[in-house]
Amino acid sequence: MENSPIPIGKFHTLRNGYRVHYHEVGERAPGKPTVVFLHGAGPGASGYSNFKHNLPVFAEAGWHCIAPDFLGFGLSDKPAALCYTSLIQVAMLKELFQALGIQRVVPVGNSLGGAISLDYYMTHRGDVEKLILMAPGGLRDPREWVGESIGLQTMWKWTSNRPTDMDEAKSSFFDLLALLVHDKADITTDAVAERFPIAMEQPMILYQTLTCPFYLPSQLATIDVPVFGLWGKADRFLPYEQFEILKGALPNARISLSDECGHWFMIEEKERFNRECLDFLKD
Repeated sequence: MENSPIPIGKFHTLRNGYRVHYHEVGERAPGKPTVVFLHGAGPGASGYSNFKHNLPVFAEAGWHCIAPDFLGFGLSDKPAALCYTSLIQVAMLKELFQALGIQRVVPVGNSLGGAISLDYYMTHRGDVEKLILMAPGGLRDPREWVGESIGLQTMWKWTSNRPTDMDEAKSSFFDLLALLVHDKADITTDAVAERFPIAMEQPMILYQTLTCPFYLPSQLATIDVPVFGLWGKADRFLPYEQFEILKGALPNARISLSDECGHWFMIEEKERFNRECLDFLKD
């Protein structure tokens, strides 16, 4: 851990023996839920690298926040003998919340994190006060569109055939990250440095078994908490038009679309993201 690519936060050891890493900021307040930031599935992702521009702003606004690393990601354990399904991650979150004494949450999920936010809600409805979803999975059968996603196809190719030459690996990794954003300038040397070492140590079984359920419109329509969805129109991973599925199932859902970002709304339009999410939390 001395050469950790991201700041070291806190660890919790699960009943199964695996350690989960998370960052915690802000103070708890009676009657207010904890805002839980859930990262996506990009190689090398972590709660910190995805949400470092958001966590301190939310804490300053008076919210207690945690940003866990899913098993297989960040500084959490990455066992090579684990089936990395949404079920495993939802169970991990529930156990972490119980250990921290957290009873009510607002999941803020990007991509995989959005799918797991939906799955957590469907599994533990009573825990969730609101939902914030950024380009979430879980809204449509991926078999219908994943073959047309240049981002996901490139990600699968990179994780399946990581170059052994480090310079080649880092160059191709930058090209992969560049697909996540509208403007390549958002992929800084820090962004690569935070993610690349983690990506190189993630076991292939992670991406071979990484699965989440998707929910039919009739199932989405049963969500009875306020929902806020954000999409970038330049998204090359998940089609931004999937917002229409959420809006069709939940006509009262708040939707924010951006012409200026791709898959990383919280990074590419961080000021707008922070402002609009905090407004949603206040309402």
